[in-house]
Amino acid sequence: MIQTLTEIRAVLADVLKRVEQQPPNILRSLLAVQEAIGYVPLETIGEIAQHMGVTDADVTGVLSFYPDLRTRPYGRHLIRICMGESCLANHCTRVLSALGDELRIGLNATTSDGRFTLERVYCVGNCAVSPSVMVDDEVHGRVTPSDVAALLAEYL
Repeated sequence: MIQTLTEIRAVLADVLKRVEQQPPNILRSLLAVQEAIGYVPLETIGEIAQHMGVTDADVTGVLSFYPDLRTRPYGRHLIRICMGESCLANHCTRVLSALGDELRIGLNATTSDGRFTLERVYCVGNCAVSPSVMVDDEVHGRVTPSDVAALLAEYL
């Protein structure tokens, strides 16, 4: 993982060169930065804005609007628990509690070893088998609190 601000700036310069070949698009640029670095460091907003010819506020607005854009590093595995209506009706809060207990973290936090980050989403499109949990890009349906330990063990 890229750690230092110098490393981040080097990768950022490369990413911005690549996206400058296309018409200006703040979202596309931020997604490219996130793909290359793993997140969009807040320290780079000014550089991104200047490079694109927009204001810092324009970049910050896009960054804060889209929940898939991150401003801090996250764990090797991203766990998203669905909190949509169907999942709530099927007790996803119990699954969330079990995940928090097992990982020893709360929502929007990363485990101390950097392995897992826990977030909520409001729909994963799996309502027929709710409650649902996504780990990275894999969707798991009908998850119960007793399933949590085995589910996490798959990603250790």
